[in-house]
Amino acid sequence: DPVAKIPNWVAWTLTPDHAIGCVVRTNAFAADQSLPVAQRSDPKDYAASGYDQGHLANDADMSWDDQVEHESFYMSNMSPQLPSVNRGTWKNLESAARAWVYQTKHSHTIYAGNIGGSKTIGADKVVVPDFLFKVVTDNVTKKSYAYLFPHKDGLSSDFTQYQVTVADVEKATGLTFPVPDSKTVKN
Repeated sequence: DPVAKIPNWVAWTLTPDHAIGCVVRTNAFAADQSLPVAQRSDPKDYAASGYDQGHLANDADMSWDDQVEHESFYMSNMSPQLPSVNRGTWKNLESAARAWVYQTKHSHTIYAGNIGGSKTIGADKVVVPDFLFKVVTDNVTKKSYAYLFPHKDGLSSDFTQYQVTVADVEKATGLTFPVPDSKTVKN
């Protein structure tokens, strides 16, 4: 989103071969030089804001290649996330999705994004999202799992408490995800 300076959503496919990467985390946060200056954020926007530079496509899923891992730190893949969300519930879902790929030996396609927000941080006025979402689809079984997280402190570390249907995420975002809705799973 060139105005909010955070991604509406990102998507990637995680394969079993890439689920357990070995590239060391670089923490090389950097402005995405492919975007016009007026449409991008900078790591300085997050300094002393109280928010983490939160990955949407997480670094661990990208740690199978040096260049891919490095690019996962572009600010065009970040949104301001409360530390308790980024390092708690959100991270637990990231780890679980990676484990599902590894255990099933099935590739999974993952969509993650931000919803809403009126508060901003930094000189570039980076929007802080009101909600975060993730949709995870097993590309073999075609089952999808969707999650919608209110962006606030005090979330349970149990991400399953925030499980919804893909239709719920589509309604909240106004987006349509190319997943087989008839196989959407909600526990």
